[in-house]
Amino acid sequence: MSPSSKLRIGIAVLAVLALLGYRQWHAPENVEVATHPAKASGESGQRIFGRIAFAPCVLTSEQGLPAVGAQCTRFSVPEDHAHPQGRKIALNIAWLPADNKSGGTADPIFFLAGGPGQAATDYAAVIDAALDEARKQRDIVLVDQRGTGKSNPLDCRDAKGQPLKLDETAEFEQAAFSAYVGQCLKSLEGRADPRFYTTGDAIADLDAVRAALGATKINVIGGSYGTRVAQQYAMHYPQHTRSVVLDGVAPNRLVVGGEFAPRLDEALRKQDAQCAALPACKARFATTGDLITRLKTLKARLAVAPVRVSYRDPGTNAPRQDTLTADTLTGLVHGVSYAPQLASLLPLVVSEAEQGRYESLMAIAKFWGSQTGDQLNRGMQWSVVCAEDAPRYQPNPADAGTVLGPDLARMFFAACSQWPRGKAAVDFTAPFKGDLPTLVISGELDPVTPPVYGDEVVRNLRNARHLVLRGQGHGGMGLGCMPKLLGRFFETTDAKALDAKCLDSLSYVPPFTSFNGWEP
Repeated sequence: MSPSSKLRIGIAVLAVLALLGYRQWHAPENVEVATHPAKASGESGQRIFGRIAFAPCVLTSEQGLPAVGAQCTRFSVPEDHAHPQGRKIALNIAWLPADNKSGGTADPIFFLAGGPGQAATDYAAVIDAALDEARKQRDIVLVDQRGTGKSNPLDCRDAKGQPLKLDETAEFEQAAFSAYVGQCLKSLEGRADPRFYTTGDAIADLDAVRAALGATKINVIGGSYGTRVAQQYAMHYPQHTRSVVLDGVAPNRLVVGGEFAPRLDEALRKQDAQCAALPACKARFATTGDLITRLKTLKARLAVAPVRVSYRDPGTNAPRQDTLTADTLTGLVHGVSYAPQLASLLPLVVSEAEQGRYESLMAIAKFWGSQTGDQLNRGMQWSVVCAEDAPRYQPNPADAGTVLGPDLARMFFAACSQWPRGKAAVDFTAPFKGDLPTLVISGELDPVTPPVYGDEVVRNLRNARHLVLRGQGHGGMGLGCMPKLLGRFFETTDAKALDAKCLDSLSYVPPFTSFNGWEP
């Protein structure tokens, strides 16, 4: 079936997720009300940071992580910064106060979430752990990027105002998908103009929050797409940027979605080489050929004859049935490659599938889908990629020979023919340059933002260092001793002086040779 007649959206969503999300938080409706430095105010526990009033809140997780106590608020900004008298939107903000400070620190750390489409406050538990050392000295500020979380989300609704569902595991007719996009746009009427939810609009919001907090300079740390936001902020507001951390960096010139296919194949080759270096893994799988060839063969088989599979639900252990398709396979492979702990299962479950046993493959696919289902705002993602990436996308004929194939990138931009398009800055694709203190983190096996991207970015920076985490995937700020190194970097802003020998303890996750685990 041709991609022009049928579309598959699920794998496009999986392909841009940076981290597993953490949802549900409760915030007050406060707006900026004061003009004096940070201090406690009133018996309610309300606190003032700069000109913004905060109230106690709890940021909770549906993934089993501990709840995080914080201070939360709403902060009003113009939807269109060029017309400040027009519609206002409220940004969701959480403040994690520094452990040893009674009020707001002069140079807080702003965390910028990935996606595009993820909300920073959803990651409070992750960030609280990753920035544990840094928080001893500095406040952490989480601003839900406009269009995500509770910052005027671009959520799609049906005619009754209920969430508009898109089945991400089934194939869609082009007409059905176009109708979905059209209804989504209709539901935004009167509450949001999608043209003003780009990265440029987001960095203007960040600087407005910075000014209201009374901070002359801030430290920015971004993950995945958040590294684009961090670079753009530092480029346009260098006078207000103290330091920059880029975890899984996307260079400004990168067309998000345009290099998914070759980058995944590169990661798979590295995984294959790891297997070949281990006697038990080599003996178990090497005789059947390299992983990429095996995956493409299995994909071709499923494209001709999808398989109805009986399996156990990975969350409830209840019996289930579903259809395993070629798209299910490629979505699974790309998704689990973000995390080596899951990617270590690939050789085994592919081997099982080659022998007609598909249960484990389907169960893992469903597990991954359950982890990523509601963590990304689709409308906000379209506002970003349709303005900043789709106009620059050029199909690569070489993608036809990859595991993902050529369809994913086209599907990634499928909504852009209908979605209102904002504007990117004239210098949007210019390299991030200068002498701002910058620390870049890459996972050696990252399938979307590999170390070559980090090398590319660091070449243009005079005061930067690139740390490559051995055997790791996408997102490394919380791994091993990275929290300690981040704390030291934010204290000294000297990336080159960091003693990073502690990262040598990070290693590869051996591939499973049976469902009992891996062999030493």
